[in-house]
Amino acid sequence: QVQLVETGGGLVQAGGSLRLSCTASGRTFSRLVMGWFRRAPGKEREFVAAITRGGGSTDYSDSVKGRFTISRDNAKNTAYLQMNSLKPEDTAVYYCAASGTFYSRVQDDYAYWGQGTQVTVSS
Repeated sequence: QVQLVETGGGLVQAGGSLRLSCTASGRTFSRLVMGWFRRAPGKEREFVAAITRGGGSTDYSDSVKGRFTISRDNAKNTAYLQMNSLKPEDTAVYYCAASGTFYSRVQDDYAYWGQGTQVTVSS
């Protein structure tokens, strides 16, 4: 089993930045593909970003590409999402997810999920 805990959410003004962290326990972290998803109020959860086991490749949704950066530090069992140039439409609960098998945008490919952290961007 893998346990994931997200931190770093909060309230920021449009144009500002936040860095989310996701710390994993229960399984060798370097063997997990890590991803970030988000759910805005009244909407379905959507893919944000993913990173391969060694951090050599990344993938982003079109809505965040160029503004967000996913990274990982395997020595710290932690994945990050650096969010710059934030917009009100980025307001959502952000979820960290882990997959032991797939490097993917598909939610069902991720077996492990954190509880989520709230990000609110004001205008």
